[in-house]
Amino acid sequence: MGHHWGMATSVVIVDDHAGFRATARLLLEAEGFAVVGEAADGAEALRVVDALAPQVVLLDVCLPDVDGFEVARRLTGRANPPCVVMVSSRDGGDFGSLVADCGACGFIAKSELSRAVIEEFRTRR
Repeated sequence: MGHHWGMATSVVIVDDHAGFRATARLLLEAEGFAVVGEAADGAEALRVVDALAPQVVLLDVCLPDVDGFEVARRLTGRANPPCVVMVSSRDGGDFGSLVADCGACGFIAKSELSRAVIEEFRTRR
């Protein structure tokens, strides 16, 4: 089952902007999540998720190497996949069915990131 971090939900943050990763980490840790790793691009994301087996992956839509939706497809196509939550600075309406098609649990605008939204996505799986 991967690692157990007590009762806290483990999260990996994938975004090429270090500023957003830092902000998201502070917010999620303040709300009781265990941020166990970060990645700046798709290739690193796959390695980090393999190594850490987080319960949730916060995944930016626009990565410098691989499209975020493609990374989501690879992560969710595995046995015991994490709950992948797509994030973007743009509105989710821009992506239509891409979010559903890639296997992600949901989409959240970066400005609306919160524990409540992530928990809602997890229970919907």
